[in-house]
Amino acid sequence: MGKSLADFIRAARRQIREIDCDTLEDWLRSRDDVLVVDVREASAFLDGHLPGAIHVPRGYLEALADPDYGHCHPELAVARDRVVVLYCDSGTRSALAAVTLQEMGFTEVYNLGGGINVWDAEDKPVVS
Repeated sequence: MGKSLADFIRAARRQIREIDCDTLEDWLRSRDDVLVVDVREASAFLDGHLPGAIHVPRGYLEALADPDYGHCHPELAVARDRVVVLYCDSGTRSALAAVTLQEMGFTEVYNLGGGINVWDAEDKPVVS
């Protein structure tokens, strides 16, 4: 029998670091080396995203993070030594994305636990 989505997510969570909303909010106030990446689809990003977040849909992550790709994302492709925090709606796609970036050589990658759903539930700021 093949792997299920839940299998992939459990495996990803064993390989990554997660942070909570308060930690991320503190980092955004106190550090200038944090790159926040929204891996949701464009319509979700436009509906509302974390302040300062860049948009890199999960389906294009590998290409946009690769500096050798001709159409890479200008911030993400050069962020291998920065703190990169990924999020999606619930923290599942972004957990898988965190594994991918680690495999690509990004050194300090975090997943926002619970994603924007928890961020919003905790009344943190959202840009729309």
